Amino acid sequence: MSADSWKLTLPCTRAEAEAIDAGAIAIDAVLMTTETVEDDVEKWRLDAYSEAKPDAAMIAAIRALVPSAAGIAPRIEPLTDADWVAMSQQGLEPIREGRFLVHTDAHPVAALPGERAFLINAGQAFGTGHHATTSGCLAMLDRLAGRGFTNAIDLGTGTGLLAFAARHLWPGARVTATDIDPVAIDVTRENAALNRVDGIELVVADGARDPVITAAGPYDLILANILAGPLIAMAPEIAAIAAPHATIVLAGLLATQAEAVQAAYRATGCTVAEAETRGDWTILRLTAAEQAFAGPIPDVTGRENWARDI
Repeated sequence: MSADSWKLTLPCTRAEAEAIDAGAIAIDAVLMTTETVEDDVEKWRLDAYSEAKPDAAMIAAIRALVPSAAGIAPRIEPLTDADWVAMSQQGLEPIREGRFLVHTDAHPVAALPGERAFLINAGQAFGTGHHATTSGCLAMLDRLAGRGFTNAIDLGTGTGLLAFAARHLWPGARVTATDIDPVAIDVTRENAALNRVDGIELVVADGARDPVITAAGPYDLILANILAGPLIAMAPEIAAIAAPHATIVLAGLLATQAEAVQAAYRATGCTVAEAETRGDWTILRLTAAEQAFAGPIPDVTGRENWARDI
């Protein structure tokens, strides 16, 4: 019996997973990264799904993405009479955070009264809601529901989930979703149509310095679920686009990194309003200063690996 498709699997680290830019890799395969041990940044897995059996060139190209797997033989297996897209959704059980329900095609579930359901499949962008950072941000937004935000931005939007949640909570607000990766913006656009979410402005942008972003500011709600390093480096530019006393939600940082992130934002005049720890991860809610930060904004390179919603 012939194989309908093939799967190649190698171990990887979280850093390697987040560095993969699926839109810029010339590999005839769909790449999927998965956290295999919860909150262990060293225990991730890369799966490459292809219609043809991986040849030496494809194996070498995939190996180059995960240097930590050097010396480990890839597992290559045929997928006979199997829907590998559905397989990739296995294990992603529906989650509920406040009024939000997030599920995949593989695990459909009906929303309860008062819930807003989002269908978010795993794919070429991060942010299905199943990681503690993204689910923590959903819970944080749910607690902010009574606030009157009018101009929100989701930096590093990934799948668009947090932007969709903001649109649901504040239907009259302007909501912008940005990502440095054009693939993520395409995924967000597709997810918006799938979930009947409209009115979100989509921008391919490097951080918060893009003229389109600054021209639409200041923002009274800023969401950034990325990584501790970029959050620290971007503190001045995020503070610069914040309206007086704006709410800033930061995630993607380990609990051990929380103090360094807080210190970076205190230096711009922000204050810490709330810090929630989920496992090894911390979600921060900050309040911006009365006046927008006007200090120097560093020109930090290497952002192509930053804008990854977890």
